[in-house]
Amino acid sequence: MPLITAVDVVDVRFPTSLTADGSDAMNKDGDYSAAYVVLRTDADGVEGYGLTFTIGRGNDLVAIAARQRGEPLVGLDVDQLVGDLGGTYRRLQSDSQLRWLGPEKGVVHLALAAVMNAVWDLAARRAQQPLWRFVADLEPEALVDTMDLSYLSDVLPRHEAVAMLTALRPTLDDRLAVLDASGYPCYTTSAGWLGYSDEKLRRLCQEAVDEGYRYLKLKIGASLEDDLRRCAIAREVIGPDRHLMIDANQVWDVGTAITWTRALSHFDPLWIEEPTSPDDVLGHATIRRAVAPVGVATGEHGMNRVLFKQLFQAEAIDFCQLDSCRLGSLNEILPVMLMAAKFGVPVCPHAGGVGLCELVQHLSIIDFLVVSGSTEGRVAEYVDHLHEHFVDPCVVKDAAYVLPTQPGYSAQMHPASLDVYAYPAGSYWAGRPSVA
Repeated sequence: MPLITAVDVVDVRFPTSLTADGSDAMNKDGDYSAAYVVLRTDADGVEGYGLTFTIGRGNDLVAIAARQRGEPLVGLDVDQLVGDLGGTYRRLQSDSQLRWLGPEKGVVHLALAAVMNAVWDLAARRAQQPLWRFVADLEPEALVDTMDLSYLSDVLPRHEAVAMLTALRPTLDDRLAVLDASGYPCYTTSAGWLGYSDEKLRRLCQEAVDEGYRYLKLKIGASLEDDLRRCAIAREVIGPDRHLMIDANQVWDVGTAITWTRALSHFDPLWIEEPTSPDDVLGHATIRRAVAPVGVATGEHGMNRVLFKQLFQAEAIDFCQLDSCRLGSLNEILPVMLMAAKFGVPVCPHAGGVGLCELVQHLSIIDFLVVSGSTEGRVAEYVDHLHEHFVDPCVVKDAAYVLPTQPGYSAQMHPASLDVYAYPAGSYWAGRPSVA
């Protein structure tokens, strides 16, 4: 039986700040980065790949934490590891000294996500299935066994999770036929980064319309005057029948969020995203009541399943934007999806960052096939950046993610990309001043 022989972690950084890709009101000069994990084994061709996303400085801290998170896996039997995905997650989470540094938030939780993403990738590769298919084929009881339901029993007891999954299982093939025919709907953020000129914004909005997008997102929040002008440009180009979303990236307090969103409501935004601190559950609830019918969306910085539980309980959000790399992989993502389905909140995952689109396509497909059974009000994020660095990049056609067909979680990066963009020794970064 193959054994885990090493957990390799690479600090990978792409200089996206040079072109303002990814720029927003909070993060003006990010370099899209990843703590990239490879689970090595003593069997040829048996490896697992995972990552978590950052925007530059501090990515080295996450990489160090990921090495510590992954260390207990070395020497374990691969089949036992992937045969008990819930037990593997709990084994890593049970390190009380690392857990104390969170708990279940920040650098150590990002690191856990990177390692567990690699474990799920390894499991799907071992089964010779794309991750979404691997998850869809698990029996409800077995799938619930993988989940972290701790602190959720008042909202999502185990028997209810099993019942929800069981109820949808007979019609799974019907939904799969829908995805085979039309893919999973997505929206684009690529047109609306805050650092883009008005001319570039106008051109990219038109290109998005020409490519069939019916949902476009615009970064806002630095200047109301600029936002009024930029929203006017976007709405003029996309017309009245397409959806415009706006994203403030956490820069406002509650009162400012209400005032600013009301000022932009003339442009009929579908949602205001991250209007305030991601931890302010009651603040989001207050904003939601005050800005309706504009919806409130958040979740990319939702630190764990307990925060999402409170957002749902407080009726604080209209759209759940969980992140594939901030929550503790599918072990924590699946319970959040189930809670969202129970509370009737559409899951529209965050995917603005290197590798996130590759992962998120699987999550949205899983939500539709296994958890919610619906695409009503749901649309996954897509950004057209850095996909060329992945062995199995996501494919978008007619504004929809095409079903991935290759085994795994689509997280494997090309060795040549690592040679160039590994920090600080990759050929791009070598000789440049250190910014770690």
